[in-house]
Amino acid sequence: MRNRQGRRSGGSVNIAELCLRGTLCCGLVAAPLLASPALAQMPRVELSAGMYRIEAEVAANDASRAQGLMSRRSLPAGQGMLFVFRQADRHCMWMRNTYVPLSVAFLDRDGYILNIEDMQPETETNHCAARAASFALEMNLGWFSDKGIRPGTRIAGIEKSPAPR
Repeated sequence: MRNRQGRRSGGSVNIAELCLRGTLCCGLVAAPLLASPALAQMPRVELSAGMYRIEAEVAANDASRAQGLMSRRSLPAGQGMLFVFRQADRHCMWMRNTYVPLSVAFLDRDGYILNIEDMQPETETNHCAARAASFALEMNLGWFSDKGIRPGTRIAGIEKSPAPR
């Protein structure tokens, strides 16, 4: 995914950043981050939503948040990506260069789902948190709805994720 700033991402961008930065500038800044070995192996964390287990890669630094799930052709069942943001904000995601349809749940600092958005591949439509979110969890399209998981559900295990950098 590439956010509105031109940075590659599983799509994180907050609205304030969107207004303050230009696409070219951020694209130039992001290029060295994307070549970083930090993207080679992202940490993983086990999460749960009720009785459902989730194995999530963790995007907790600028490089991994910028890369997200871009360029992947598939996402195994029960796996996803947890974005850990530096500060709670109305973060937004989009799907440029992301080939897998996804659903994203925006979470508060305690792991409660604020809202869930469905995202289609290779689109630039913004999908934003309804309120200030500290995390976002991307899963295959429809994963949350198929399991009856809705806003207000708590995602357990986020406290085991690395601190944002």
